[in-house]
Amino acid sequence: MISGKTTLIAHLGYPTEAFKAPMIYNPWFDKQGIDAVVVPMGVKPDTYATVLRSLFQLTNIRGALVTMPHKIATMALMDEVTPTARIAGACNAILLRPDGTLLGDQFDGAGFVRGVERKGRLFKGTRVLVSGTGGVGSAIAASIATAGAAEIMLFDTSDASAQALAGRLREHHPSLTVRTGSKDPAGFDVVVNATPLGMKDGDPLPFDVDRIAPDTFVGEVVMKSEYTPLLHAAKAKGCAVQVGTDMLFEMIPAYLEFFGFGPASPDELRATAQLRY
Repeated sequence: MISGKTTLIAHLGYPTEAFKAPMIYNPWFDKQGIDAVVVPMGVKPDTYATVLRSLFQLTNIRGALVTMPHKIATMALMDEVTPTARIAGACNAILLRPDGTLLGDQFDGAGFVRGVERKGRLFKGTRVLVSGTGGVGSAIAASIATAGAAEIMLFDTSDASAQALAGRLREHHPSLTVRTGSKDPAGFDVVVNATPLGMKDGDPLPFDVDRIAPDTFVGEVVMKSEYTPLLHAAKAKGCAVQVGTDMLFEMIPAYLEFFGFGPASPDELRATAQLRY
């Protein structure tokens, strides 16, 4: 039940149809007796800066979840960002502090890595391909580097984006081998789709699945369906996979603490979630 005392958490992105976070947060808030709600808000890129500034004039807003395509643009709109967000070059969380300033943080990468490693695939010493170097891909690559990967290949249709991320990774992880320009998955231990491919019917696969070995781990960020066409194809080859919502379940505990709502475990969140696809 939403009341006059309800605390708002905005969920900012465009389009909103594939958003899954409200179906995880809101049942958990209800179970915990917390008077708060996550509200999807569709904002197009050309109005994002104006909407964000206006939104945080509300007196009952605590913060925001940020998703595609706004994670990179959010960086310049914050009063302060955490070191994690700076390395990633993107924010996916905004906190309105008591003094009215906005703090940006980034949990995508940590959520993705925790999910994969909980499934038994450790990143230390691995070769990883990340396709997509926007907000989510940059965060995932940064966390994979922190987790000890030996080599990361970055691919993006914007080579400038891939090169910029490569530069940040080399600065903060000088022993890491970073390459750019190829999305051929052959020879990699882990491949990650951090592009929007899979959100629309008829999208091409982000990788040539024939070139993915059966012992390669395949990770996905798209959440339109639990198993995207990429993951169906990877599973058919015998690959271990991670669905997009696994990243959410792993990062939401960090979000909850960031917003001041206390601790939760991924298992507790799964027990109350009401996901629909």
